[in-house]
Amino acid sequence: MITFEQCQQWDAEDELANLKSQFDLPQGVIYLDGNSLGAKPIKAMDCAQQVINQQWGTDLINSWNKAGWWDLPVRLGNKIGQLVGARENETVVTDTTSMNLFKVLATAIGIQQQHPTRKTIIAERDSFPTDLYMIEGFMALINQGYKLQLIDQPEDLPQYLDEQTAVVVLSHVNYRTGYLHDMAAVNQQAHAQGALIIWDLCHSIGAVPIDLNGSNSDFAIGCTYKYLNGGPGSPAMLWVHSRYQTAFNQPLSGWWGHAKPFAMDVSYTPADNVRRYLCGTQPIVSMSLVECGVDIFLQTDMQALRQKSLRLTDVLIQLLEQECAGYDLTLITPREHLHRGSHISVRHPHGYAIVQALIARGVIGDYREPEVIRLGVTPLYLSFCDIWQAVQHLKQVLVSQEWAQPQFQTRRQVT
Repeated sequence: MITFEQCQQWDAEDELANLKSQFDLPQGVIYLDGNSLGAKPIKAMDCAQQVINQQWGTDLINSWNKAGWWDLPVRLGNKIGQLVGARENETVVTDTTSMNLFKVLATAIGIQQQHPTRKTIIAERDSFPTDLYMIEGFMALINQGYKLQLIDQPEDLPQYLDEQTAVVVLSHVNYRTGYLHDMAAVNQQAHAQGALIIWDLCHSIGAVPIDLNGSNSDFAIGCTYKYLNGGPGSPAMLWVHSRYQTAFNQPLSGWWGHAKPFAMDVSYTPADNVRRYLCGTQPIVSMSLVECGVDIFLQTDMQALRQKSLRLTDVLIQLLEQECAGYDLTLITPREHLHRGSHISVRHPHGYAIVQALIARGVIGDYREPEVIRLGVTPLYLSFCDIWQAVQHLKQVLVSQEWAQPQFQTRRQVT
């Protein structure tokens, strides 16, 4: 049986506990939604003021050179690359996850056009919807007879891989269930059939160890505003294995991706490196804030964070079963460490209202259809006592049926 005193002891022994002091978290709030929007690093405000007041306000356009604005996407990409097993100059920070998926999908399909019978793109039905929408939009745009094959379970993938498969698009960690793919094993399966693979890292980057090169991956995309704590809508990351960086021209050929952008040529010549995946002028203010969160990660390592994440999620699962048994909560996140990300999801018939009641108590998680309560476990700033207290609040909401109050029944635009 887990007690509050035991959680206090674990917190006292936690070598990563000091990292929490680098985040500006509201008093009285237990934040379990870092898998949707990360918390604000304390340094973010100073960084924003420096960029806005000094770099923009005083130095003006000189900051493209003086403050290194021009190289910021690659410099940040190289920092993030240390978290995902990337080599130097394989990663950029730019645009959105959706746009970056379009770019790398176009590249992968372009490479595979040397095999005209490969007309199938495989994805999971339970992918985050934007991935499916972008794939559908891309196929409609090129209108070359491609089809989207959706799989219902991760273990179904091998039976759909064949000589007609061009590209596989998978979420490394499922946004709803928290299921974690074995990246190296899946890459091997796809490559054995001649397929290329694109990994969506949105719910894994900053949450689990990733080794893109070591696992022999092809392409990856992901956001920076979840576990990386880059700020709302901060630009996404894009990674391309060095063997594919110049293999095909991605179609969003904006001037930032030009080999000599200030030559102002009439025709487009792509850069001979990962910069060709940049498009237009970058959002410097929001991009600059990404570094504040990434720098905290670089004070530790992903293996240490993973061990704490697994311990916290183990404790959360055990406490849910210990304290909330008999209240219709159904765990849908894998128990096995090999296949568990860093958020825990449970189903309940009144999941939405329960989440709203918890938020009113200062325990912030979120809700996803159908009936799923998501509890994000961010080891940078969550403690074992936070987990204990969050479960006690959930227990009180369930026991008292607090969720049934009218104010918790109305659906808001964002869930």
